[in-house]
Amino acid sequence: MSYDNELYQQVILDHNKKPRNFREMPEATHSCHGFNPLCGDDYTVYLKINAEDVIEEVSFMGSGCAISKASSSLMTGFLKGRKVDESKEIFEEFHKMVLGEMDPETQEHHLGKLALFKGIREFPSRIKCASLPWHSMMGALAKSENVTTE
Repeated sequence: MSYDNELYQQVILDHNKKPRNFREMPEATHSCHGFNPLCGDDYTVYLKINAEDVIEEVSFMGSGCAISKASSSLMTGFLKGRKVDESKEIFEEFHKMVLGEMDPETQEHHLGKLALFKGIREFPSRIKCASLPWHSMMGALAKSENVTTE
């Protein structure tokens, strides 16, 4: 097993077992329920955005596979404190990466440790698991109540 694969597995297992920011947020200014019918992943993403368009708080609740829970956990930690426009840009980069349209090893990006998910594109059935929380976050920003990976 390569170092990248081992690190990926360790991070996924850690965030699945001990998800960060796993809680409802009654004071959220934005939220969106996301569902992946293929896998059964079912999460709501909560955002608290201030007047300067900064994500002050971000959390999630629900249930799903290890990949979707880890992706949710890492996403919430990564977006906290970022401007909304920056978060949208990071979504685009993440989405292109998991689809195989962007290589974080050769192309400039803002993904930081999220680049760990680059290997998910080798498992097409799992791409929707990794991207569900991101689509839910974008749905929350658009004030949508629900999104689906279909």
